[in-house]
Amino acid sequence: MTITIREADDDALDEWNSYAERSEHATPFHRREALLHLARTANAELRPLIGYKGEEPVGLFPLFETTTGRFQMVYSPPPHLEVYCLGPALLNFRKLKQRKAERRHREFIDGCLDWVDEELDPDYVDVRTVDGYTDLRPFSWNGFDVSPSYTYILDLTADDLLMQLSRDARSNVRNCDEEYTIREGGVEGIEAVIKQVQDRHDAQGKEYRIDPAFVTELFHRLPEGQVRPYVCERDSQILGGIVALERGDTVYRWQGGAKPDVDFPINDLLDWHIMQEAKSRGRSRYDLFGANLPRLCRYKSKFGPEPVPYYTAQRKTTRMRAVTGVYRRLPTPLKVFSE
Repeated sequence: MTITIREADDDALDEWNSYAERSEHATPFHRREALLHLARTANAELRPLIGYKGEEPVGLFPLFETTTGRFQMVYSPPPHLEVYCLGPALLNFRKLKQRKAERRHREFIDGCLDWVDEELDPDYVDVRTVDGYTDLRPFSWNGFDVSPSYTYILDLTADDLLMQLSRDARSNVRNCDEEYTIREGGVEGIEAVIKQVQDRHDAQGKEYRIDPAFVTELFHRLPEGQVRPYVCERDSQILGGIVALERGDTVYRWQGGAKPDVDFPINDLLDWHIMQEAKSRGRSRYDLFGANLPRLCRYKSKFGPEPVPYYTAQRKTTRMRAVTGVYRRLPTPLKVFSE
């Protein structure tokens, strides 16, 4: 029996979240309400694909269709919204032996990409998978260029989590004598943290396209506890914070951590607090969201995480390759592609 690919109708979308909850590859952004919010914000059309073997769901693949000039583009996730990974989420694979699992996986990806070619015929496809999705061969076999990026994953199940930290980080969390409070700050915390990140990017002349309203909408739409805005306060003033996400066994260090003008190690204290709380809730992984920039790695590596790959799969038509080749030879590069 072959795998059938369908674009989810209203009835299938009603079941979408229950399928996502059963997949080890799903993140908070794989949930239906998050996908709809991303599509509206990106001015894209959501194309939620489901693969079935008979009536059994075997995979989800949320795609976003956009048009840029004369070009048709397909993304997963959409660019510029600080969503680093999305892509396929497989279901009901653990029970299968290797040969059968590989065949089913390839049939699912082949079917999804055939659907994309037949229904959308895009000039450009860009997919970034989650760290646990490691077999990109079906994309390579379909003409995609596959390249790795890295994130840091910290194992929260260590008996002595503090000893995982570098000497200076241990000293910072043990010996800080400042009076401060760390708590979950709700909408107020989101507004303070995202505004601080916006200001930081503006000061560096860098682009940052999300705003507090975007994150607040996720906070209200996702189940309680999946968006956790932690803030550090002194004298009732929010000095800094981190918006964390949570799903399954993983807590994600999503937004925030901008370095404020204070005289104590606020981000060390925030990260340590989040780790301890996550561990107390039974979570086993802390994803520090990115290990690709040396200046950020110097900070994140102090917690003793492991660099773990995730992958980008891209495919361009001949005319898209020609256009991007021309723009790369010009002084100002083309900015519409997520590369």
